[in-house]
Amino acid sequence: MFRIKARVPRKVLALGLPTAWGGMAIMYKLACPLAQEDSFGARIVTSAVFFAVGTGLILHVRHALLRELRQVRKVAGAAQNALLRPLPARIDGLNVAAAQLSADRSACVGGDLYEVIATEHGVRAVMGDVRGHGIAAMGTVAALLGSFREAVHDEPDLGQVLRRLERALARHLRERARDEHPASGLEPDTPVAEEFVTLLLLEIGPDGEITALNCGHPWPYLLSGTSVAPLARADPLPPLGPFPLPTELDPLPCGSLLPGDSLVLYTDGVEDARDARGRFFSLQAALIDAVRHDPITPQTILSTLFTALIRHTRGRQADDIALLVLRNDRTRLHCDSLGARGCDIGGSAAGARPATTNPQPTNHL
Repeated sequence: MFRIKARVPRKVLALGLPTAWGGMAIMYKLACPLAQEDSFGARIVTSAVFFAVGTGLILHVRHALLRELRQVRKVAGAAQNALLRPLPARIDGLNVAAAQLSADRSACVGGDLYEVIATEHGVRAVMGDVRGHGIAAMGTVAALLGSFREAVHDEPDLGQVLRRLERALARHLRERARDEHPASGLEPDTPVAEEFVTLLLLEIGPDGEITALNCGHPWPYLLSGTSVAPLARADPLPPLGPFPLPTELDPLPCGSLLPGDSLVLYTDGVEDARDARGRFFSLQAALIDAVRHDPITPQTILSTLFTALIRHTRGRQADDIALLVLRNDRTRLHCDSLGARGCDIGGSAAGARPATTNPQPTNHL
């Protein structure tokens, strides 16, 4: 047996109350004898009636707009969570924490992107910053992250991963330009100007060796004990978009991430954040202060940095902010004395990828 429930459309309900109020005001003006009088008291009563009706209409419209705004924020937050998927707390022996703070507080979305994936080639991470912020940047973020999540498993060389990202960005920009300007008739290989993405690719091997490719992005900080220093000081490649990648792409060796060491990846919105006097935020100083406290975990580093950033800017940053912290929590295991030398085995023995437990949601502040 089927039961059919009659539902009144929301638009009818939204218009019903204002219509009823307006009808009551008109009926009062036309039918009420008091409204026909010209005395001072009658004028006061009539004004009070119309004032009450007008106030009710304004409050009703305000409530409807706030309801729509909450719905937009909810949809935008869901879209952002689908793009920047919550990272697991541990990935192949690395402790991971990440968070993003959008400059577009009304939409809760930004143009920053990050991802960490364990592959047979090592743990690969990306941190990027799309020009602009808000909903307009979400399509570019989706195109790059989708390409990265496939390429890191398919490509043994980090340079080929970067080339896949470059092609994905160019294809997305061409398609978007054709959709926005159908009459332009862009050719398949036509470049699109005024769009760029800064990007950092990292690969952390089972032995902790770090290699990187940097396209105009800030170098991360390496935290070793109480020491805080940039991972590298080499000049980066140009950002993706305006210029083609060079023919030879050789990943840069950046040393090792030893057990207990941490990497802090960030977007330029962190160091570009200013206080009321126009002073920039000093990320290195904030990290030096953070490593003085125990325990030094990615979660505490992240919490300390965001607290300092919000205090510095008073919650009014001008650009999107993203932070990603990776800590090497792999254990050192030494081989027994059967003639073999000591060896280090990370969180995934013999290169096997462990099951992810205790997922940690990404914080969109």
